[in-house]
Amino acid sequence: MEQQRKEATERLLSSQGHDNLFYSEENDGVSVGDGGLVAVSNFTSVLGLSIFMAACITFGFGCAIGYSSPTQSSIMEDLELSVAEFSLFGSILSIGSLIGAAISGKITDLFGRKLTMWILNLFYIGGWLAIAFTKVPWLLNLGRISLGFTNGISGYLAPIYIAEITTKNVRGKFTTILQLMVGWGTSFMYVVGSFVHWRTLALLATVPGLLQLLLLFFIPESPQWLAKVGREKELEAALLCLRGDKADISREATEIKDYVESLKSFSSKGILEIFQKKYVRPLLTVAGVLVLMNLGGINAVTYYSGAIFVSAGVSSMVGLITLAATQTVIGILGATLIDKLGRRPLLLVSSAGLCFSSFLTGVSFFLKDFNWWDQGSPILAFIGLLMYMGSYALGGVLPLLLLSEV
Repeated sequence: MEQQRKEATERLLSSQGHDNLFYSEENDGVSVGDGGLVAVSNFTSVLGLSIFMAACITFGFGCAIGYSSPTQSSIMEDLELSVAEFSLFGSILSIGSLIGAAISGKITDLFGRKLTMWILNLFYIGGWLAIAFTKVPWLLNLGRISLGFTNGISGYLAPIYIAEITTKNVRGKFTTILQLMVGWGTSFMYVVGSFVHWRTLALLATVPGLLQLLLLFFIPESPQWLAKVGREKELEAALLCLRGDKADISREATEIKDYVESLKSFSSKGILEIFQKKYVRPLLTVAGVLVLMNLGGINAVTYYSGAIFVSAGVSSMVGLITLAATQTVIGILGATLIDKLGRRPLLLVSSAGLCFSSFLTGVSFFLKDFNWWDQGSPILAFIGLLMYMGSYALGGVLPLLLLSEV
């Protein structure tokens, strides 16, 4: 019986163009890679607003990541924080992200994509307001962990919402935009944070959340989630909003329903098939790449790049602005090349760049400590950090993309 269910679902997905099949706990069974249910060419204003909504989520994600770097010295001075206390403020974002990521699948399935966005915006705006108006360290940390919690869930919510409202022919392009928006949010913090007070910067960071509160009145719920909870009339209404009033959504609605039913047909035993030999090796490989990419120190560099520049003898303002420009340019280049050159070449170039730039930065501080090349060591550190962030902007998203395609 289990084999028959598997074969039936594979035939269904194959007929819809899904060549990449994998098993996911969040989706209670089968999910898909970069395929799509129906390739509809209509691009409506509602679809555009929905995509912009997801882009605002990931822009806010980047703002939270990049905030601590340009504000370190001013926050420490105004609140009289020690280095250890500010380090806690910077790193506690990751703790909140870990909590949010752990429950992201359950939360979005329980409340739906749209209601989850409402809830996340309360945490997002509340977190920034706590940081902007705090006079004590504990409230500063509370705001930071609230932003981390938001990041943990939105890192799952934004791409899955995009995948469920777009069609196969445009999905890859808009998923790539989400990664670009993370980099642009970080760059925004780097550039603007070099000129404004840290409290003002926190207030400016609430703008993406306020935009989301406005957009939520105009965007539909995910059609796939509506099908999952049996709200068929709302499913059809959502598809008409996304595809246009005159679009024929009957086939797409039917295929979404069939796909959701195929997911429900899998018992918990179906998940065990992921441990078959043909699945284990590629999954372990991609998961290993994802883990190693994050163990390379990207969070530390992002959170404290301003302090690293100062320690190396480089102006923090000049370094952060140049870093923002590098991230933006390389991010756009990576989005352009990802489908032309393929995942593997870009991942190899990105990994090699991360390795060499880390070595170069380490050498610069080694030379500085021994006073062997006082004039050249800041230049090496500057080049090393630019190469590091550029290399990550080029291939940082690839492990997550590969994980959905194995």
